[in-house]
Amino acid sequence: MICQRCQQFAASMPGGLCSVCAETPAPAPVPVGTVPPHGHAWLASPVGLGRAVAVLLGVVVAVDLFAIWAGVKMYDVTGTLADGGIGDTVQRDADHADSLVAAAGVAQLVALVATIAVYLVWFYRVRINAEVFDPFGHEMGRAWTGWGWFVPVVNLWFPRRIMLNTWDASRLAGSRTAHGLVNVWWAMWIIALAADRTASTAHRTAHTALELQQAAGQKIFSDVTDIVAAVLAILVVLRLTRMQNEKALRGPVPPGEPVPAVVRDHR
Repeated sequence: MICQRCQQFAASMPGGLCSVCAETPAPAPVPVGTVPPHGHAWLASPVGLGRAVAVLLGVVVAVDLFAIWAGVKMYDVTGTLADGGIGDTVQRDADHADSLVAAAGVAQLVALVATIAVYLVWFYRVRINAEVFDPFGHEMGRAWTGWGWFVPVVNLWFPRRIMLNTWDASRLAGSRTAHGLVNVWWAMWIIALAADRTASTAHRTAHTALELQQAAGQKIFSDVTDIVAAVLAILVVLRLTRMQNEKALRGPVPPGEPVPAVVRDHR
């Protein structure tokens, strides 16, 4: 028999509920004739996805550190060229710096694509969980958890708005978890995007050694801001994942008593 509330796990508790739903306070009753605005929602653990996103963001940080090292090499050699440096040694250094920067660019692209793919799955999952906690607390449809990142202009605030709605719905009863972490992360994400575009434009339009050096410096700054944004993103992902996990497992278990084994398996 399937749980009558989440329609996902086997019913093993009184009332036709699974162990997870039995430990989760029932959502506020929906008035008769009222349909949840975003359709049927079901609860599923975001822990595995959250950890995967955190690991991939860690890879992004590592790759950005490599890119910064490559950028420093490029900055030094273009500075030498701008000062009139010539010779085989300078040419070898320039070729080596070019190779490092190219390799860093490929590594950054691969890490970014992999992270985006898993992050969007996690984001969609926590959004649906948040609808279970609060069906009417979301301003935008589920589709915007994906499209909101790619549609020009609206991508500057839609993902943040969805994150804040999800964050509020996932708070434990009586909790006053503020939006500070989300706001700082989003601000740094916007700064990182602007820095990356500026650096890309500078590199594309550079013609002299001095302009290439300046572009390299801007790329280093872009990578630094990307690292900060990635670290903040890790904190947001882990915090929201933990909030949802705790809310899903919180119930009438007296303090000090162990959580049932079946519930632990759903973490």
